[in-house]
Order: sequence, then structure tokens, then C-alpha cells
Amino acid sequence: MSDTSSTPDTRTPAQIEADIERRRETLAETLDEIGVRVHPKTIVGDAKAKVASSVDQTLGRAYVGVNRVVDDVKGQFVTEDGAPRLERIVPVALVVVGVVGLLTLGTGRRKRRRR
Repeated sequence: MSDTSSTPDTRTPAQIEADIERRRETLAETLDEIGVRVHPKTIVGDAKAKVASSVDQTLGRAYVGVNRVVDDVKGQFVTEDGAPRLERIVPVALVVVGVVGLLTLGTGRRKRRRR
């Protein structure tokens, strides 16, 4: 675009018409693009994509966190070469059996009281 205050416009009428036509096409493309961006389906689709991405990232972080915990727990009961650490497994197993036994006894007493 030329500045009419400092220099005269030396374009021919055909050049001016061609310039106007190019600007109309550019403006039409821009308006089409804006129309697509503000269309409700586009907005909903973008929102869905953002939510899906956020959920994927959260699940990914959770998966990594759970894997670390599992590896840490496994490391407590298995040596690096894969052999079980009986000095740690046996006490834990005894505690679990004791808790299950107490729960079983408590449940049996409750059932007898109801009768």
C-alpha cells in the first residue's frame, strides 16, 4: 500500500484492481479461518483434545509413580539377582496370616451374636 501524502500513486487502474482482488481473497481466507476457529464444533473438539491430553499425562504420571512404588516394594522382598529375601518375607507373611485370622474370628463372633 502506498502513502498518498508523500508520493503519488503510479499504479495503473489494472494494477489497483488486481491489488484489490488479492486483498479481497486474503480477507476471505482470513474470515473463513476465523469462522472455523469460532465454530462450536471446533471449540468442543479442541476442549476434548485438551482434556484427553491432560488425562493421558495424568495417567502416565500415575503409571510411572505406581511402577516406582512396585519396584521399591519388590526391592524389599527380592534381591537384585531375583532371589527371595526370606528374612523379610516370613515376618510379613506371619503378620498377614495373623491379621486375617483375627478378622475371621471377629466376623465369626459377630455372626453368632446376631443369631
